[in-house]
Order: sequence, then structure tokens, then C-alpha cells
Amino acid sequence: MNITVAGEKKEVKDGLTVAELIVNENVEMPDYVTVSLNDEFVEAGTFADVALKEGDSVEFLYFMGGGSR
Repeated sequence: MNITVAGEKKEVKDGLTVAELIVNENVEMPDYVTVSLNDEFVEAGTFADVALKEGDSVEFLYFMGGGSR
């Protein structure tokens, strides 16, 4: 099946989960990544349960904290 990952079209196996995609894509700091699936956030505790579908669009996001003086 075909999905889009970070703006790049990819062919992946049917039924691939978000958790499997994180591993396949060698996502840095997987414990801290936020996943957007079709512009909706996926709860971290459900990555292994959320199966991707044909045409899905996935983005990996990291929220950086900071401050000012």
C-alpha cells in the first residue's frame, strides 16, 4: 500500500502500524516523538494499535521547549 511519510511517498506492507513505521523509519528518540496521522495527533500509547491505510499521511514531530531570559 502507498502512504506519505514526512512528505515522501512510500510503499509499505498492508496493515503496518504506527509503531512499526517508527521502527522502519529509524525515528530518532522514538519515546519522545509525536505522530500526526492525516493531520490528527495519535496518542503515544496507541501506536501499536493504529494500523495505517492506503493514502494515509504521517508526520513525525518533536516539541522543543525553551525559554527566554
